[in-house]
Amino acid sequence: MNGSEDPDGELLGRVFLSRVFEPGDEVAGRWVREFGVGDVVRRLREGVEALPGVSHQRWEGLRARAARADAGRDLAVARDAGVRFLCPGDAEWPGQLDDLGDARPLGLWVRGRAGLRMWALRSVAVVGARACTEYGAHMAATLAGGLAERGWVVVSGGAYGVDGAAHRGALGAGGATVAVLACGVDRPYPRGHTQLINRIAEQGLVIGELPPGDHPTPSRFIVRNRVIAALTRGTVVVEAAHRSGSLVTARAAQRLGRHTIGVPGPATSGLSAGVNELLRGDAVLVTDAAEVVELVGDMGELAPERRGPVLPRDLLEPRARRVLAALPGRRAARADEIARGAQTTEDDAIARLYELRSLGYVERHGDGWKLTRQAMISVRAGRTSC
Repeated sequence: MNGSEDPDGELLGRVFLSRVFEPGDEVAGRWVREFGVGDVVRRLREGVEALPGVSHQRWEGLRARAARADAGRDLAVARDAGVRFLCPGDAEWPGQLDDLGDARPLGLWVRGRAGLRMWALRSVAVVGARACTEYGAHMAATLAGGLAERGWVVVSGGAYGVDGAAHRGALGAGGATVAVLACGVDRPYPRGHTQLINRIAEQGLVIGELPPGDHPTPSRFIVRNRVIAALTRGTVVVEAAHRSGSLVTARAAQRLGRHTIGVPGPATSGLSAGVNELLRGDAVLVTDAAEVVELVGDMGELAPERRGPVLPRDLLEPRARRVLAALPGRRAARADEIARGAQTTEDDAIARLYELRSLGYVERHGDGWKLTRQAMISVRAGRTSC
């Protein structure tokens, strides 16, 4: 829907309502769905016919907000700040936000040049503790950088700690990142992240539900998290205490059928207690970006197989490895004994032993065969890595 084609209709109405209703207000969302934007705006302005399902006190509170709302002024302020307003149904509107039902945003204020809808189709949320450890900051930045290098958009909340590390990791990799704010997108918060959020707006996108100039509150941070969860294919939590707001994002992702992912931390760390609890439930453990992409990506985007360092003995043909493994560690053995240990014939064992001798793994000792020093080191290393 284009505001220039319908300046007094849907767009202005939704801008007006974004000043009146709090984000995530499901009663307001039901009114918009049942009565339409125009009728809700009219009733709030006129005050003659109250909308159903709220007390007299709340209705009067909404009417007081409506009396101060000025959609035209908000749009002018936004335009001066390089901010646009998206309505549901616009070409740039991310359809996955519709999964929120009546808690869907009335609209989104967007700062930045990229197209939100296309970016959201290939995005992952990386969230976590504000007061994170060095480990948490490192993991968030490394994961975000790896995701960005693989063409994924990193979404977070612009806060201190894990959020900031994730945004910086994506930006540092030359990738795309989106900050979802709990305040007006023209007023970066926290103030200590003003430079970071301005950089995100230049290289990525800064979005939010609240009109220009609006301030954050604790409740607005919490309801903001549902947008992060709905917008993305999955939510990765890096460090979170039991009462962390990032767990709200993870649980919202679970309810919406998105992937819920956790980076494990020390069992002794209170900052990892919430993540570790998630991992005891339905969340999936990951350790790097490749594993995240394997979960949220398209078919065939698989993480590499995890294994220890390649040892020389790993390059041997399987039957030769079995014969090598059958030799005693500290004495010589006859070919028939080695054959029994390798579960093969004596002739086959002798053929493999000569092959192993040419490679420096075994040597003849009279009628028997013994591991060389090189082979003893290789075998011990192989057993240790198992």
